[in-house]
Amino acid sequence: MTMDAMDTVKASHIRTMIAGNAREDGRGAYDFRDIKLTAGLLQNAEGSAQAQIGNTTVLAGVKLDIEEPMPDTPKQGNLIMSAELLPLASEAYETGPPSPQAIEFGRVVDRGIRHGNCIDLESLFIEDEKVWTVFIDLYVLNYDGNLFDAGTLAAMGALMNTKVPKVEDGEAVREDRTKKMKINNIVTSTTFAKIKDKIILDPNGDEEMAADCRLTIATDGEKVKSMQKGKSGGLFKSEIEEMLGTAFNKHKGLKDILESSQV
Repeated sequence: MTMDAMDTVKASHIRTMIAGNAREDGRGAYDFRDIKLTAGLLQNAEGSAQAQIGNTTVLAGVKLDIEEPMPDTPKQGNLIMSAELLPLASEAYETGPPSPQAIEFGRVVDRGIRHGNCIDLESLFIEDEKVWTVFIDLYVLNYDGNLFDAGTLAAMGALMNTKVPKVEDGEAVREDRTKKMKINNIVTSTTFAKIKDKIILDPNGDEEMAADCRLTIATDGEKVKSMQKGKSGGLFKSEIEEMLGTAFNKHKGLKDILESSQV
């Protein structure tokens, strides 16, 4: 995405502020914006949650369908993630096939949850040749930077909110959803931006535009489950180590938000 003249002016202003250890909204370098997570918004979904980080808003819905298992995991359920950047969220988003940004967004959120073994896939086995497939759909309702952390919170919150329908004669009875889906692990992500030689957490839209590079770290508080770098700038080992430490420190607070959102 190329920058127009106004974007160039904004980016220059942001870079000047960051160089002076200041941010437009007054946050410290490693402070999140206000975070709000609401679970159970979609009555027709098996699970749902909406995450807001500042002005960035992502809605996640979970649907379960009975399907065949993957050939190499005949006793496990399936997990499929998709993401949609709705035009109402930003003037930069358009209708049509998934954009590279939408594909990256979905894959980054998927990787953290999948490699974090968040879902007990074996508990989704029904009978031979029948398992539950978990579909997680992410919808960006408003964009102001840092989709990855908002998306991970929304997806994780929706999974924790999910109830599995009863099965009768091999068919789902969606009117009977009382069994909570088994969650093995809670993963959160923290996204950093490097602007010149400064590292900041939770970049807003203008800060992302001005950034030289971006790094998203997904963790369960004990181990790193995935990492994704964006943009062309480089990172020193010491900077990565500092970001890793911050990601582990932030996990507990994000996990508390997830757990308190469940009713």
